[in-house]
Amino acid sequence: MNRADLVPGILFVACIGLISCGGGATKPKGSPSGLTTRVLASQDVSAGSTFAGLVIVDAFDDTLPRVAGIGAGTLNTPGLMVISSNRATLIVFDSGNNAVDVVDTIKEATTGSIPLPGSTTSMVIPAQSASVAFAAVPTASLNGILPTAGAVVIMNLASDSMIATIGVPAAQTVVSNATGTQALAFSADSDSMAVLSPAVVVGPVDQGCNSGSLSTSCVLVSGFSRPVYAIYSSDGSTAYVLNCGLQCGGTQAASVAVVNTANFTITKSIPVDGATWALLNGSTLYVAGTPPGANTCAVPPTTAATTCGRLDIVDLGSLTVVNTQPLYIPDGYHDRMDLSSNGQLFIGSYHCTTIGNVNNPQGEVRGCLAIYNTASGNVVIPPDNGDVTGLQTLINRQVEYVAEGGNLRVYNTDLDILLLNQDFIPTGTIPIVGEVIDVKELDFF
Repeated sequence: MNRADLVPGILFVACIGLISCGGGATKPKGSPSGLTTRVLASQDVSAGSTFAGLVIVDAFDDTLPRVAGIGAGTLNTPGLMVISSNRATLIVFDSGNNAVDVVDTIKEATTGSIPLPGSTTSMVIPAQSASVAFAAVPTASLNGILPTAGAVVIMNLASDSMIATIGVPAAQTVVSNATGTQALAFSADSDSMAVLSPAVVVGPVDQGCNSGSLSTSCVLVSGFSRPVYAIYSSDGSTAYVLNCGLQCGGTQAASVAVVNTANFTITKSIPVDGATWALLNGSTLYVAGTPPGANTCAVPPTTAATTCGRLDIVDLGSLTVVNTQPLYIPDGYHDRMDLSSNGQLFIGSYHCTTIGNVNNPQGEVRGCLAIYNTASGNVVIPPDNGDVTGLQTLINRQVEYVAEGGNLRVYNTDLDILLLNQDFIPTGTIPIVGEVIDVKELDFF
């Protein structure tokens, strides 16, 4: 029986969407597993007879099929994953050897490995490309070639090789426009943004913004307050840059800077409560962050936590915040967002305030996950613990996969709760041995 999506008060078991009951989808698709609704989970801790690797989940019924994973014996500690827009190529960072492994999702196998000059927590594949990717490496030094540590690495995913390394001091985060012709890099404790032009990079190592002299491959743009992330408009003409501000040690309050990408002038600054991560949906920009200070939760408090994050909703037509009441979410550093097909915005952070114990619930239980209902305006804080490190909505089901606290949870997005079995008992945890870091769906119909 498909155990997903049972609703309290309903006396029969309902299957999801238009898929009939009776087991997993197994129509051949050319992949070795034969599955047609695959989710990939990166599991970076070996335990018992299980080795670290990429676990294939049958997302038709949230089960672990009897198929081989990807990279067992090759991937030592896989974590952060990024998938191309055509779903054919996936890259995963392996912190065990500081390398980016390239996965062919049809063959369900790694095709090669690209070494990085250090660790990364930020990678991107441009939306209109499946052959180029960028990774920010804050500690890259390349044996003294770069005067100051930090770089953005450009990778060729077709040949599993490095194209070039551009010097950007302490580069922490990188984003790209849709075509990959321009990228933005953000560094810790900086009030500038690096603008990269990959087409004029002189490889294999271009000192770029690290050279101390005029560079055409990298230009530093000032006028920000601890910028940490950006989102491009659909046509690439505008970048919405998140000024983390006071939360990240700056001197100004958080804001969203509206930047013209032709000349990189700031045309507007939109004040928000906090700004470390955002998601763009049409003309609406959802922005999350944690305002500094104590006692930042709702008054009277509805939680034992003394600090809370905030969600702001920005209308890009009027360039204003449109939510009239504060939207309180868990605190921490927000760096994950995902919008389900039925309008549930999942927001994740790390280093948040943990309340209670999910394994022994006594009163309030709280972790780093929030769910915002874009229709009703309500915020749900699920009773779970731990950092949120991966979010993935399923297109054909009202389900969200969440990597939180090392576990892989499955949420019913109609009810914003863990999936229930026929006895209405929460069963929304997929039993993967070890620690789950990230999750991606491979098959979009």
